[in-house]
Amino acid sequence: MNRIARFALAAAIAGLSSAAFAAPETYVIDGTHTFPRFSYSHFGFSTQLSRFDKTSGTIVLDKAAKTGSVDVVIDMKSVNTGFPVFNGHIQGEDFFDTAKYPTATFKSTKVLFDGDKPSAVEGNLTIKGVTKPVTLTLSSFQQMPHPMLKKDAIGANASVKVKRSEFNAGKYAPYVGDDVTIDIAVEAIHE
Repeated sequence: MNRIARFALAAAIAGLSSAAFAAPETYVIDGTHTFPRFSYSHFGFSTQLSRFDKTSGTIVLDKAAKTGSVDVVIDMKSVNTGFPVFNGHIQGEDFFDTAKYPTATFKSTKVLFDGDKPSAVEGNLTIKGVTKPVTLTLSSFQQMPHPMLKKDAIGANASVKVKRSEFNAGKYAPYVGDDVTIDIAVEAIHE
């Protein structure tokens, strides 16, 4: 084999090896440990906290390339305020209108890193058919083998503040707070 052919073969093998080290990894959201929560001021008396019980989606992460993507679907009918009558009320037309819009989605456009860990996720949040750009700030991130499942897993806590009136859910604002904080505790298991 001549020198040029050996060089080409070595370059091809090196290219394959480096691609293997920088491969994106896909994680499936664990619906039993992922709960988006939202909080808002109730007439200034208290901060109310509710959550959604059904969430699905995927997270793709390439730590070597410092890239990734997040695709989340929230079942809006799974809202849990702690009071069944209010669960039904908040699903009405004035708020979530789950008859027309049974899901909310978040689709990332960019994952930002601080060192080798994701620190924020930019993307589009869609609620009630209205899509707005938001940035989820991560307060924690963990990647390690899951001690019980014996598979690689990731977990994070993220938050963002939105105005519910921008998503056509502003009834009773400003008495019931227009500013809503969304906190998401997420865990995902490697495919």
